[in-house]
Amino acid sequence: QVQLVESGGGLVQAGGSLRLSCAASGRTFNRYAMGWFRQAPGKEREFVAAISWIGYSTSYADSVKGRFTISRDNAKNTVYLQMNSLKPEDTAVYYCAATTRVIALEGYEYHYWGQGTQVTVSA
Repeated sequence: QVQLVESGGGLVQAGGSLRLSCAASGRTFNRYAMGWFRQAPGKEREFVAAISWIGYSTSYADSVKGRFTISRDNAKNTVYLQMNSLKPEDTAVYYCAATTRVIALEGYEYHYWGQGTQVTVSA
């Protein structure tokens, strides 16, 4: 069982930056690939970024490529999402998730989810 707690969301102006954190419980964090997803009001949940067990592999949605960076610190059981050059269309609730797959891009591949953190980008 893995419990995930996101933090770092908030209100930021367009062009600004935020760093989201996701703290995981358990001693086997490095056996889980991690992902970030987001859901805007009235829209379906969408993939944002993913990172493999040790962090050698990453993947990004085209909409965030070059602006967002996913990373992990296995010693701290934490995964991060650095978000730069934020746009109003990035406004959403951001969720982190964990999977036993090596890396995964689809929501259904993830076994554990956090409660989400709100990111609001003003124009």
